[in-house]
Amino acid sequence: MTAPNLNIVALGAPISRLGVSFFPVFLPGNELPAIATGEGSGLQIRELDAASVQALRATNPTDKPVLVVEGEHFLGGKQNRAVNATVLVDSRSALELPVSCLEQGRWGSCRAWRRAAAFAPDRIRTAQRRGLARSLRHGSRAGDQCGVWGEVHAMLSLEGIESDTAAAADLELSRSRDAFSADVVEELVGRGPLPGQCGVVVAQGSGISAMDLFGAPHLLAAHWGQIVRSHYFESARLSGRPSTDRALALVRRFGRAPAREISGVGLGVERRIAVGGLTGQMLALNGALVHSAFSQKIH
Repeated sequence: MTAPNLNIVALGAPISRLGVSFFPVFLPGNELPAIATGEGSGLQIRELDAASVQALRATNPTDKPVLVVEGEHFLGGKQNRAVNATVLVDSRSALELPVSCLEQGRWGSCRAWRRAAAFAPDRIRTAQRRGLARSLRHGSRAGDQCGVWGEVHAMLSLEGIESDTAAAADLELSRSRDAFSADVVEELVGRGPLPGQCGVVVAQGSGISAMDLFGAPHLLAAHWGQIVRSHYFESARLSGRPSTDRALALVRRFGRAPAREISGVGLGVERRIAVGGLTGQMLALNGALVHSAFSQKIH
């Protein structure tokens, strides 16, 4: 089964900054109901009554479904968390959100919740997907918390960052060390997506590394800055020019890849894909794409 509309997506010319390229993705013919997401959506996040490292309570008191995106990084509570799977929370409802902790050294001092300026980096999102795939074989969405912590520690070590609580949020320090690079990234954030743009395919040097694709332009716009910043956590800058043909071929290969289909945590149906070094997920609602993301290891 081909994922909805991935066989007819269109890619534009990439914008490249500091060795990272972003191909705009356009998604024709995708009909979704009204959906909110991001800041201003009205979504409320809190700890469970019996607090758990790998779950949070998401409450939607509004009249629209609210989209919570895989990789979204919430700071606060008893520990910072990143969302394990894209979830569409129905209007006037609440559910348990599957998450991974991205701050190993803090538990107990509850803080107010806020969204991080960036999604979790791709290597952490990949660890979340792989752990979740293993858990699903046993009927659980618990994921691999130790594997995620291992990736956070590895990235902090690689960047030479001392973090009192081993928090992935402290990776932001790697950007602040270089004012020029920080300015370049924020200039790109400030440009925003193109009219009608629904997603990005990302290349590191000449290698295609990731995609985030939404079912409507306003859903991408709400997370544009978080997505762009998430691809500049690591210092390595790879050379080479990415190929539009290769990027489009990978998107379509992802859409055709064998997938495990399961009911979404909230509304919709999930497809989860793991083929070689390509891992990803997708959420569809009544046959229309809501959000899809993949990452691919660059050799």
